[in-house]
Amino acid sequence: METPSAISEKKTPTTASGKESLSYLRSLLITNNLIYLYTAFMGTLSLGGSLFDSHGRWQHGCARIWSRLILKTSRVRVTVEGLEHVRNLTNTPMILCVNHQSSIDIPVLLVHLPFQFRFIAKRSLFRYPFMGWHLRRSGHIAVVRDRPGEARRSLGEAVRKIREGYPVAVFPEGGRSRTGEILPFKSGAFRLAILSGVPVTPVTLNGTREVLKPDTVHVRPGHVEMIIHPPIPTEGLAGGDVNSLAERVRNQILSRFKKPAE
Repeated sequence: METPSAISEKKTPTTASGKESLSYLRSLLITNNLIYLYTAFMGTLSLGGSLFDSHGRWQHGCARIWSRLILKTSRVRVTVEGLEHVRNLTNTPMILCVNHQSSIDIPVLLVHLPFQFRFIAKRSLFRYPFMGWHLRRSGHIAVVRDRPGEARRSLGEAVRKIREGYPVAVFPEGGRSRTGEILPFKSGAFRLAILSGVPVTPVTLNGTREVLKPDTVHVRPGHVEMIIHPPIPTEGLAGGDVNSLAERVRNQILSRFKKPAE
């Protein structure tokens, strides 16, 4: 005769599978459709407002509302640590380097960083309807990696934007990690920081991959941590210090990173 605990153990996988199926169905039929709706509606508001606001404040506000709606609909809770490192840095030039595990990273940053900032993003993202239009009209910076001439121009634009006083956020891995590991960092963000003479603020995100894995449409509820580390100054650094700066920033991010459980 089987014990109650043995029967319970047999039922658990089926129950878990049923919950996963219901979660996927909710994501497919409700969460994703609402996110598309938010994107179209807030993107239209952002574009309309950009006719009257050339500084991007209106667009950033629209992006924050869009992000709040996404996190609320997705039932994502976020705890933030280290705000004291950036709380009084509104309109202070700096580069925020963030590990990139999920598309949810962007709404988390937009809601929980307490100041306006601009993203450095791949040129391909600027081609998408609504999102790409918003990025361009909001003053976000497109980067090109495969054409040296355009890459130098985009770097020059980024230096100018930073010197105007805008904090800039960048994912130095160059894209979302498909493995859950933190990928090697590309050098561009650190070269930019040294050229601009601004500090680099490392930011660690944990839990976003569990909410939304890359290349899926299954949005799950979950808990996300955002840890803001102390800024790392770049005064006195030269081109030869790019790799050491990148390693220092990566080590800071890794110091609080929790590898996702598969």
